[in-house]
Amino acid sequence: MSGQKTVTPTATSLAAAAKAVKTRGLPPLEKWNPPFCGDLDMQIKRDGTWFYEGTPIGRRELVKLFATILWREGDKYFLVTPVEKVGITVEDAPFIAVDFDAEGAGADQLLRFTTNLDDMVNAGPDNPIRVVRDPETGEPSPYVLIRRNLEALIDRKSFYRLVDLGTHHEGWFGVWSGGVFFDIIPSDQLPADD
Repeated sequence: MSGQKTVTPTATSLAAAAKAVKTRGLPPLEKWNPPFCGDLDMQIKRDGTWFYEGTPIGRRELVKLFATILWREGDKYFLVTPVEKVGITVEDAPFIAVDFDAEGAGADQLLRFTTNLDDMVNAGPDNPIRVVRDPETGEPSPYVLIRRNLEALIDRKSFYRLVDLGTHHEGWFGVWSGGVFFDIIPSDQLPADD
């Protein structure tokens, strides 16, 4: 025998651990400091689909369970339980904002986003909207913060609806929500109306 056998975490063991610690609301990941156990062959694609060992995870409730133990440190993502921490790959953002409701108008407007995993957040000071533009194509990628520095990519149809609600403020075109103005593009970069 040549020493200890390396135990690789599996999606099944992580799901069991997550289920065991899940209480009402989200688990207290910020209080846990488990050892890093390596990377898991799990990936979240840009469209929000979760894959395990190259196969889409078809059980939505399992994906929602994994999402409750998702943690981000810098540009790296992990699934964390009280006893283990494993790395996973996220192509863009771990969630997709698939819809939103708008209430009020102007600076009193409130935008409530819903994600592909049924999270709901009100955009505002604690859940900002940001838009990143591709330096080569200028293509916008809009995001809203969901929780614990985890963002949702705002889907195209929702982004177009946001643009329809947009207004100009201090040299920027953007949207109001929760008393905060979120920049989308400098006003002088918008095409002139004909």
